[in-house]
Amino acid sequence: MLHPDLLEQARSLEPQITALRRAIHAEPELGLHTPLTRDKVKAALAHLPLTWREGPSTTGLVATLKCGGGNGRRVLLRGDMDALEMPEETGLEFASQFAGRMHACGHDAHTAMLAGAAELLCARREHLAGEVQFMFQPGEEGHHGARFMIDDGLLEPKADAAFALHIMPNSPHGMIAGRAGPLLASADRFEITVKGDGGHASMPHDTLDPIPVACEIVSAIQAMVTRKFSVADPVVATVSKIEAGTAYNVIPDSAHLLGTLRTLSPGARAKLHEALPTLVSHIAAAHGMTATTAIIPGFPVTICDARAVDLGAAVAEEIGGEGCFHRLAHPIMGAEDFSYVLEQTPGAMFFLGVAPQGADWKSCCSIHSTRMMLDESVMPLGSAMLAGCAERFLSEGFA
Repeated sequence: MLHPDLLEQARSLEPQITALRRAIHAEPELGLHTPLTRDKVKAALAHLPLTWREGPSTTGLVATLKCGGGNGRRVLLRGDMDALEMPEETGLEFASQFAGRMHACGHDAHTAMLAGAAELLCARREHLAGEVQFMFQPGEEGHHGARFMIDDGLLEPKADAAFALHIMPNSPHGMIAGRAGPLLASADRFEITVKGDGGHASMPHDTLDPIPVACEIVSAIQAMVTRKFSVADPVVATVSKIEAGTAYNVIPDSAHLLGTLRTLSPGARAKLHEALPTLVSHIAAAHGMTATTAIIPGFPVTICDARAVDLGAAVAEEIGGEGCFHRLAHPIMGAEDFSYVLEQTPGAMFFLGVAPQGADWKSCCSIHSTRMMLDESVMPLGSAMLAGCAERFLSEGFA
């Protein structure tokens, strides 16, 4: 059983959790280096019996709590710290002070909730056995921060289980959700260049026009997805930008396409990486042209361990009451770099609904919106959820 007063203890920390979230929100930082955020976290937790480690590649932190019970299991809890390069239009009194930057994905709340979990577990350390690693990670928004922290050795020795939370502003207040297996997709970028031979637009027969070839490639990609890949193992390939030409009467020498690839299994990802360049080059060759395809790898598939999801579901129901946990029927095609941690350590990520109590949550602005907001009163539940997962795993493992 969890500590019976875990949620109440978390609620007593609400002023500190909220203050930290607002301070981080007001000064959002981008990418792998978030020194202001790092310093806020260290200052907020300076009174706790934690040991801190940092690496050369990022301003990421791992704080370690040695519990009173000595040797035992090791569990990792993660919160991300970076913001997005976008304006804020919330009108909040603690809105971003930095033009063109906003915590629109909830990382400020993730960090504050992890700090709250550290407070809870430090208060319980004499009653627990083992070790807790608190991973404060920058560079989640496409910068591979988790991978850099792993490469820097900050997650050594490896934990036996890992857990993370992600807020969802357009999900019901206080609902915790997750699923076993693929939770989020891999996310890779592709860039295609079709090389032709331009000329006067009135004499296309004297040119090698790359534009219709580029259009043909767009259509062929969609056919490839539906004909080479099973609907039971979904693949998404989206061309999101096409660029070619300079004037209405000029056929250009080249056309450029940009897009994203999403898959829900490592096998489908590898197959897609092989199939796309072949498709592109053969279509171009059929028209007497050449084409190159560059695939820039992004995050892997986020795959949750079934045992970790069951543990999280039990913790959520215990602290939040019956019906608090919702098992997602389908994965989400967004991506997360917590996937790097889950490649090495069994664990799970859960979503936390932060729409206001009683609100029409479906109409709330989603993450990555300039007007995204969250109900801060839900954050203590998030801290309790993280702490509860750690406490349950340290005491029982994947029972």
